[in-house]
Amino acid sequence: MKSLSGKVAVVTGASRGIGRSIALELAKAGASIVINYKSNEEEAKNTLELIKSLDSFGIVVKADVSIYNEAKLLVDKAIENFGKIDILVNNAGISKIGLFIDMNETEWNNIIDINLKGVMNGSHNALKYMVSQKSGTIINISSMWGNVGASCETVYSATKGAVNLFTRALAKEMAPSNIRVNAVAPGVIDTEMNNWLSVEDKKELEQEIPMGKFGAGEDIGKTVVFLASEASKYITGQIITVDGGMI
Repeated sequence: MKSLSGKVAVVTGASRGIGRSIALELAKAGASIVINYKSNEEEAKNTLELIKSLDSFGIVVKADVSIYNEAKLLVDKAIENFGKIDILVNNAGISKIGLFIDMNETEWNNIIDINLKGVMNGSHNALKYMVSQKSGTIINISSMWGNVGASCETVYSATKGAVNLFTRALAKEMAPSNIRVNAVAPGVIDTEMNNWLSVEDKKELEQEIPMGKFGAGEDIGKTVVFLASEASKYITGQIITVDGGMI
């Protein structure tokens, strides 16, 4: 029997990249998937087709999770279509490379709104249902830079560090309600987000990783499946770093 058979999972930012990989791995484990996207409907539908090819079920929901009422809409759609929500994966996130001194308030507010408030908005709405059913798991996608910080990704690092502490604190609050809250902190993952790097840049970066290669989206997806399943039933408030030994 698949480890997540009968479960319903909401994955934010699931139209491509790590979010799509997470959605697919959850589907392989038997979960039905609510695929969230903000603007790329075509890619979200492609994710749905891939999920269907795995003989799993899913729906596509457009919502900007940085806006509270849209995060509420996303969760409500899950309840409307499946009657419950067992797993919430707060994956949606953005970054901007550059010196902090060159950024403006609009840019850093945008990063904070999506990376931190999006996690809070999604969690707040999902918990209303999880508490009533006395079960559920929330998995936040953080970053290795949330652990140690990164030059030229200062605000991004700050939001991910905040996500880590939010994860630990919320886990303590929700444990008596049989709800687990954990985070996954990816290292360098081979996705479209890294396409701006030249071949030479990628080779140099690989040399900084002890395992000598970038991670794959499925590496994050499989970690999420573990944290969502009964195999991790006594794990909560943890930040699992998946970075090939880089930090």
